[in-house]
Amino acid sequence: MPEDSDRRDSESPSVRGVYGISVAAELSGFGVAALRLYEDYGLITPGRTGGGTRRYSDFDLARLRRIAELIDAGVNLVGIGRVLDLETRTGELERDNLRLEADNAQLRAEQDPTAAPAPVREPAEQAAPAPETTRRGRRRRPAARG
Repeated sequence: MPEDSDRRDSESPSVRGVYGISVAAELSGFGVAALRLYEDYGLITPGRTGGGTRRYSDFDLARLRRIAELIDAGVNLVGIGRVLDLETRTGELERDNLRLEADNAQLRAEQDPTAAPAPVREPAEQAAPAPETTRRGRRRRPAARG
């Protein structure tokens, strides 16, 4: 079984922060200020070093690509946060459902060993595990114009 976990780890984006903010900005196509803003809105949560320096992971970069897709589709930042939260929750529910279906099939097989096993569904898309699913950060309010 170790081979399966090694394969899964190499296929899924890394959740370990390795890129500094300037490298993440270059790789994502966003500016440094935009990355800080997205963090303020809770859209991304980069890791931090002991000294407080932001470290972005492959998972963060994939999430930034998704943010760019949603911006291109005309979704505002608050809407993007909601979409990302719902996508994360949907992935969790799909994984839970698959686990429950497998448990159900196993229980049915134990009750009636002569019955043919039910086919096991494959997940529609394996998403990378989210290092953190809660949104933290503050929402900025526009400055009052007088």
